[in-house]
Amino acid sequence: MRHTFLFTTAAAALLAAMPAAAQDAEPPKAFTISGSAALVSDYRFRGVSQSDEEMAVQAGFTVAHETGFYAGVWGSNLSGWGTFGGANMELDVIGGFKYEFANGVTVDTGVTWYMYPGGADKTDFAEGYLKVSKTVGPVSVLGGLAYAPRQQALGRWYYTGADAVAGVYNNPGDKEDNWYVWGDVSGALPNTPITLKGHLGYSDGNPGLGPNGTSVAPTGDYFDWMIGADVAVGPVVLGIAYVDTSISRKDGKYLEPNFANSENGRTIAGPQAVFSVSAAF
Repeated sequence: MRHTFLFTTAAAALLAAMPAAAQDAEPPKAFTISGSAALVSDYRFRGVSQSDEEMAVQAGFTVAHETGFYAGVWGSNLSGWGTFGGANMELDVIGGFKYEFANGVTVDTGVTWYMYPGGADKTDFAEGYLKVSKTVGPVSVLGGLAYAPRQQALGRWYYTGADAVAGVYNNPGDKEDNWYVWGDVSGALPNTPITLKGHLGYSDGNPGLGPNGTSVAPTGDYFDWMIGADVAVGPVVLGIAYVDTSISRKDGKYLEPNFANSENGRTIAGPQAVFSVSAAF
């Protein structure tokens, strides 16, 4: 959200003439609440579909303190890609600290706890993150690093998708960690409601499947990328993005049938146009 403040000589004179009005102005609130809701044609997490290439409803909110500390929750429905079970839902609990330096550089660090309510056992995991961003004119750039320490949810319990379907663990109790590095860039086209955006990320984790038959880093390591555009229509934002990964059908074949669309059998990490409708408050 961008705020533009315009000061004129007339306004300054008006304020000087009405000191009582300035005194009556409310002081900044110690806590602020923000949120968003969205409908997307496919929920892609780091390039891989979490909704079996079907629609997803997503929403979340954040409570931030004036000191820079914040906490929030975010949720989405899920389908396919292993066995999430329970509510087939992802619920993220987030906490962190965000600070903007005098030179305009913003540092944001915290932890995300990924939960799957009522789902398969040992599926929840924690991941720390560090993001550094800066806006230069109409362009915003961000670099991020996320690390999930060794946990059972990230372990290589199954070596292949066939093993997961058979329900026989190859290495039960295994713990692995996971790295994710990414960069984002976005910029508004002057005098238009259009914002262009791009993303490039790299995942490094275990090459098998965890206890719920999924993996945060399918095939062990891969790149994901996105290019797209958002159009603001009043309070609503319409988005379109082209999403893809470096995981070929051959690369991910050993993870099938988990790593395939349950309806047509195609890979869930292939190129896809994703549409979205969202609103923030």
